[in-house]
Amino acid sequence: MKTPRQLVYDTLDGKNTGRAPRQLWTLPWAEIHYGPQLRAIQKDYPDDIVGIGVPLREMSPCSRGNSTDIGKFTDDWGCTFENLERGIIGEVKDPLVKEDDWSDAENVHIPYEWLTFDIEEANGIIHRYAEDKFRAAGFWARPFEQLQFIRGTENLYMDLAAIPAGLTKFLSRMHTFYCDLMEKWCKTDVDTVCLMDDWGAQRGLLIHPEQWRKLFKPLYKDYIDIAKRHGKRSFMHSDGYTLDILPDLVEIGLDAINTQIFCMGMDKLMPFRGKITFWGEIDRQHLLPYASTEEIRFAVDEVYAALYDRGYCIAQCEFGPGAKPENVREVFVRWNELTANVSMKEKY
Repeated sequence: MKTPRQLVYDTLDGKNTGRAPRQLWTLPWAEIHYGPQLRAIQKDYPDDIVGIGVPLREMSPCSRGNSTDIGKFTDDWGCTFENLERGIIGEVKDPLVKEDDWSDAENVHIPYEWLTFDIEEANGIIHRYAEDKFRAAGFWARPFEQLQFIRGTENLYMDLAAIPAGLTKFLSRMHTFYCDLMEKWCKTDVDTVCLMDDWGAQRGLLIHPEQWRKLFKPLYKDYIDIAKRHGKRSFMHSDGYTLDILPDLVEIGLDAINTQIFCMGMDKLMPFRGKITFWGEIDRQHLLPYASTEEIRFAVDEVYAALYDRGYCIAQCEFGPGAKPENVREVFVRWNELTANVSMKEKY
């Protein structure tokens, strides 16, 4: 019987003859509002993909508070978020970089402390807690989103039009830091490194695709090239309508993409079947909160018919604000029925 780890590798390579691998994403909101139901789903449908957290020898001097508590939270870069609801993540109201020329970029703390983990200790954690799982590095490279936190979204959009020299200089420093972090994580026994930037609005990209190709595509290519050089896979999350850049992500060798496939449409995504693995999802804007379980089954059927080809699909969804627990459960029930007809008691 294949391990969860092998199921994921087979899925990425289009060689899966077993069930679709699965992963449930949760926010603390789910535990707060539906704790017993969430734990029952996690027991019956355990994740095949797990993130690996490691202890650091040094901690950022900036970090304060909890990211999902009501009030203020300061991240390791020094960006302060304000949160009005427990269980979700807030927004930055007062950006660190206020000058249009980025002359105050020294206000930003690049968290080199993230590099202070011990590789042997990380491998011990991996093999102790995730030996048969597909292991994801415990950090996400997110240059675009972190720039938004640092500068503020509206200010950053104006900067991306003008490209001040200070922004270019800071982005180079940030990119070098992320590359160094990728290199170190790739020396551990993880299976994949992860990228995360929300590039899509509801109907299109947040910036012009050509601008994305000029400024950000080369960064992602460097991260993916590092992973490939070390024999690792690369996974990426990006919310919204990302159809315009999917060909680019395939071109630079991304293995799996988590994106909002239902706002793009299965017909537009079918040409990518077998070229990249769709790491979920099931629509969390409308279906998971409001649909019937029968509609959830139909949605999974849609994804399977359009995108599954002896793999290239991971049964992933997010249990976040508004989602109904019975709908989250039905996602995994239906994927099992379609790919292996595995009972809910199956544990491998």
